[in-house]
Amino acid sequence: RREHAGRMLPLSLLRTATGNPMLVELKNGETFNGTLVGCDTWMNISLKEVICTSRDGDRFWRLPEVIIRGNNVKYLRIPEEVIDMVPEEEIKAPQGKGGKGGKGDGRGGRGGKGEGRGG
Repeated sequence: RREHAGRMLPLSLLRTATGNPMLVELKNGETFNGTLVGCDTWMNISLKEVICTSRDGDRFWRLPEVIIRGNNVKYLRIPEEVIDMVPEEEIKAPQGKGGKGGKGDGRGGRGGKGEGRGG
């Protein structure tokens, strides 16, 4: 197993997993088992040759393809050998303008004239 799994970015993992089987569980409890076709920057996932299982596990559907919206995903299960193939990436902290580390001009406050309640 890889020692630096913490340096892996989710999109890099998904892109490396393209063409491999995976399981996707949604927040509503439904699961989708299929082959990963691809994903986008919002982690919307496209699968082919899919078996969908209802949240109670009683019903199954076979679907030729499905697209899953990224914000509905609870978790992904990807084969271990795919995880070992992901290239390590340097994760750099985002930097704002002028080295202050954020938006704005660094003066704080909420704007407007005067102090306290107006009248």
